[in-house]
Amino acid sequence: MSIGFRVLNVVRKVSAEWVQRYREVPVANVSDSMHRMTAGGAHLRAMHRQGVLAGPALTVKARPGDNLMLHYALDIAQPGDVIVVDAGGDLSNALIGEMMVAYAIKQGVAGIVINGAIRDAACIGAGDFPLFAAGITHRGPYKDGPGEINVPIAIDGIVIEPGDLIIGDDDGLLCVPYDEVAAVYDRAAAKHGAELKQLEQIARGENSRAWVLESLKSKGCQFPD
Repeated sequence: MSIGFRVLNVVRKVSAEWVQRYREVPVANVSDSMHRMTAGGAHLRAMHRQGVLAGPALTVKARPGDNLMLHYALDIAQPGDVIVVDAGGDLSNALIGEMMVAYAIKQGVAGIVINGAIRDAACIGAGDFPLFAAGITHRGPYKDGPGEINVPIAIDGIVIEPGDLIIGDDDGLLCVPYDEVAAVYDRAAAKHGAELKQLEQIARGENSRAWVLESLKSKGCQFPD
């Protein structure tokens, strides 16, 4: 075993059916259904114009400023995979740009997450290929390694196992653990449905706000005489 410089196999990953179901549910609803305790890092933002990110994680642990392992991840990625790169959040060197995004699209990759920087931001920002990153710089990467592929990684407290479900929209990123995909979806879909009904009630002027005053009183809020 060569810890720190190795490529492992994925032993399980979420199915395309679950990926498609999650594409229809806002990330915020999924987050609420996980007790709001998990996030993908508030600094990781969508760099593309529009589009939902969803797919099983192909994880990469990269040396900050070096994209050798990311290049190999692109070569071995399966259609529908989301490549998730933990590069330590370093913004000194971009790990990906226009050329690699074009290759990712050709490979059928569903999206890329970089806990690090990108470049060619105008081109990426004009497109719909889902790409989340922590920042932008014109300085290019090194290609020396080391690094690891298909190992557990962590980004701002969120632990991502290879094959876990990665989702992202304008509100940010989230990882749903492989073993929890069905249970979380049921709760998130129910919450999304309830919110849609509430929006209809608001539009009709039938949305009750009594809970606000009741909550304030129960917490001992003082009101004017």
